[in-house]
This record gives sequence, structure tokens and C-alpha cells, in this order.
Amino acid sequence: MARPAGDFDSSRYFRGPVDFGFYNVGTAEVRKLARSIQAEHQDDWSIEDAMAFADRLIADRHLEAKALGIEVVARYRRDFTPRLLTRWKGWLIGNLSANWATTDAICGALIGPLLLQHPELGARLRAWSGDGNMWVRRASIVGLIQRARRGESLDLVYRIAQRLHADREDLIQKAVGWALREAGKTDMPRLERYLRAKGPATPRTTLRYAIERFPEAKRRALLAATLKN
Repeated sequence: MARPAGDFDSSRYFRGPVDFGFYNVGTAEVRKLARSIQAEHQDDWSIEDAMAFADRLIADRHLEAKALGIEVVARYRRDFTPRLLTRWKGWLIGNLSANWATTDAICGALIGPLLLQHPELGARLRAWSGDGNMWVRRASIVGLIQRARRGESLDLVYRIAQRLHADREDLIQKAVGWALREAGKTDMPRLERYLRAKGPATPRTTLRYAIERFPEAKRRALLAATLKN
């Protein structure tokens, strides 16, 4: 299934040394394979079987293997239950996600849909924002993006964002900016008020991501207004 090796350069997406591998299989092909696996086992697999499958693949060093496990579990989203959140956190805290792409796939395909079904679980992510593991902290805010896009859980998004402003990890700063940008799509005035109030304590990386949807003049004004004295 791999594409020609010359078509993929991991350094474009992952900075610094990486300790994971690539088969160079595209996302569309991985999802197609996940659909075929689910179809083959639709009469004899439960969500627990899908999780057992994913538990094996998430530990593989290749990103496509990790992605396949996540995509198979995602096809059982109607059977998601709150206890799965703890198991997915286990993948993160065990460094089985290994990178931002796998972490975000866990958030987008699994945690986000679960929180849409069980919004009360969002409160758990606030505790995640103080975790010593960087992938858990990233998931604490990225996991809420699907709700933020609906204008839901915005109070929680802003509380977690504020907690993470002191985080020095670039991948956390970008994730917070991404989440704030998505929150702002449904309430731009609230995002502007927040940035004007918290901007001086907000990393510039976060700020630049957060203001991407504002008109250019507004972006310049916010960058100027939030400079530290």
C-alpha cells in the first residue's frame, strides 16, 4: 500500500529526531482499510474487540499502524462509553501516541465524538491540562475542539487555555491557539475580549494561531495591544 518513498518527507511535518516509523500509506488508504476490517467483522466484533485490536496497533512504531487502530475504533462510535476515556488517556500517558499527529487523531476520532455524546466528561480534561505528559496536556484542549466548533463548552475551553498559557512546549502553544480560533468562530467578540485581557500572558505563537480568522487590521491591532510592557 505504500506510495513511492520520494513522495514523503517526514521532516516537513515532524521537527527534530523522530523515533517512530512510516509506511508512507496515505490517510485515505488507511481509512479504506479500516472500513474493510470493520465490514469483515461486523457480525462478530464489539467495541471491546475493536479496542483489543487498537491496543496492539497503537503500540506499533509506525504512524499508519497507530492510525489504523484509531480508525477501526472510530467506526464503533455508536458504542462509545465514558470508561473508554480512561483507556485512551492510557495510550497518551504511556507515550503510545508518540507524536502530535497520532495524539490529534485520538482527539478527533475518539475523544471528540465521545464528548459530543457525554459532555459531562469534558470536566475531566481540565485535570489533564496539568499532567506531566505533553500528549495528555495537548489532548486536554484538542479534545474539546469539536464541541468548541458548535459553540459548546466554551467556558471550559477558555479555562483550560488560560491554564496552558504558561506551558513552554511549542506543540501546546499551537494547540491552544488552534482551540481558541475554533472557539472564536461562534463568538468572535468573546475571543477578542479574552485576548485583550489575557494577551500579554499568552505566548505569541498561541496568539497568532488564535487571531487567524480576524480581519488583517484587527489582527495587527490585537498583536499590538497584547504586547508585554
